[in-house]
Amino acid sequence: MDGLSELLDGVRARGALLTQSILSPPWSLRFTSGAELSTATMLSGRAWITPSTGEPVMIEAGDIAIIRGPAPYTISDDPTTSVHRVISVADYCAESTARLGEEQRPAQPRTCGNVDEGGATLLSGAYKSAVGISERLLEELPPVLVVLESNGEYPILDIIAREIPHDRSGQQAVLDRLLDLMLTATLRAWFDRPQRHAPGWYRTGDDTIVGQALRLLHDQPAQAWTVSELAARLGASRAGLARRFTAEVGEPPMAYLAGMRAALAADLLRDTDLTVAAIARKVGYANPFALSVAFKRRRGITPTEHRSLVRPGTRLVSR
Repeated sequence: MDGLSELLDGVRARGALLTQSILSPPWSLRFTSGAELSTATMLSGRAWITPSTGEPVMIEAGDIAIIRGPAPYTISDDPTTSVHRVISVADYCAESTARLGEEQRPAQPRTCGNVDEGGATLLSGAYKSAVGISERLLEELPPVLVVLESNGEYPILDIIAREIPHDRSGQQAVLDRLLDLMLTATLRAWFDRPQRHAPGWYRTGDDTIVGQALRLLHDQPAQAWTVSELAARLGASRAGLARRFTAEVGEPPMAYLAGMRAALAADLLRDTDLTVAAIARKVGYANPFALSVAFKRRRGITPTEHRSLVRPGTRLVSR
């Protein structure tokens, strides 16, 4: 399995928040769902995405943006427009009523605004749960990334736009899978850009000596690796592998492995009820103390403290 497929294998939208908003200027929406990953695209018109940190980013019709959470962000016709509506998990245009003059019309599901009014059309989506979204992936993403419409064809947008305003059998399941597909296609296009320095895990499909080394580390993270053992498995010299790996990945092989193990442990602490001891064994440490030392060295906090942050109220057992 290649690196991106590996990281997205556990990402499954459940009850995905997918809506369309028909907007006339001036308009500004503040999104506060707390989602780890959100998407935005303009089906018509253009908009500015302003993250909590960083500069505003413009998107035009057909561009797809992925916003890294959980911090709130704003989408507006202009970065200076004041917020006129706050969109939370409980209010994602799930129940809206379209009006034309005094005439009451049946509501279109998942739609804000009157389709007869025209204007800009925003398609927004969000993952309600962070489960399955790897920290290794999140660490590589900027607050907002954009794949331009000119960088690829996205028939998925037309399909989503047709599905959103309907309620058929299995509708939520269809929308969940469509959001997964849009996320995967967008991330692949973004990491494949020539100017993008892809992270090590994305290069596990390379057939170079470094790509092969990365693949071994990812396939067997619990193995008691040393640089010598890794080089022997690849038929390379220890010094040569260490030099090339550091030059191409940005850190030595064992430092990379320590970071990967810490990220794997962080995901397991958030997504499972495994004890620290069990997690230590799964990611390659002999005991919870060894994991705790390595984890704190990389992240500044212990596994216990990390789980209390990502899963408040959870009692952590070390044995």
